[in-house]
Amino acid sequence: MVRTLVGMSKASEEAQKQLDRIVALGYPDVADMSADAFRALAFPLIRALEHSDLGSDILLVPTRELVSPESLIARTSINRMAGFTTMPPRDIASFLPQDGFEPPEGPFYLVVEPHTGTCYINREPDVARKLIDADDRLPLTLEEGLAIATQHPDWLETKNGFNLLGSRSTDGRVPSIWMSQNAPRLGAVWPNSRHTWLGNAYCVARRGVSLFR
Repeated sequence: MVRTLVGMSKASEEAQKQLDRIVALGYPDVADMSADAFRALAFPLIRALEHSDLGSDILLVPTRELVSPESLIARTSINRMAGFTTMPPRDIASFLPQDGFEPPEGPFYLVVEPHTGTCYINREPDVARKLIDADDRLPLTLEEGLAIATQHPDWLETKNGFNLLGSRSTDGRVPSIWMSQNAPRLGAVWPNSRHTWLGNAYCVARRGVSLFR
């Protein structure tokens, strides 16, 4: 059931629209629950946003405890071209949030002012991380990058692909999302490599439901 948008703040309206999108894309099936049960988990956060002045520049992110990231790239698309990856599920699951970039309490939280990191394009991940820190910004994680590709796939065309420096595998690689074969692609890069088509995505804050009480 889709809730009415009447009387909602810009932030709660945007979060509701994003929730509707991921429900339509089958996220409840990934979470192994009904659509109503899935929506109910997001309701406390959306309700808390009803008196927020955050605006619509937000991203609704389900935690990996609710929705595992391995299959989510396939639920993205651009011009009906489904997203893909050549990495095995075990590799994708190995990209974990780094210290200081763990998500707020789940099962849903918000990313505030997400960006694909155009200003950090063609920078080695390790160099970009220092620049992001110096600019008082936060690098995005794998889950947050997948949320961008899901909610704003057009950014991959109109802006740029991006590294997700908030996550890293045990071998040091960082996950990346970019356009390949006219579709979103999930891959990985080494921390000392640079690519002309990859920015380094960031946000200004992460907020869980408790920060709105």
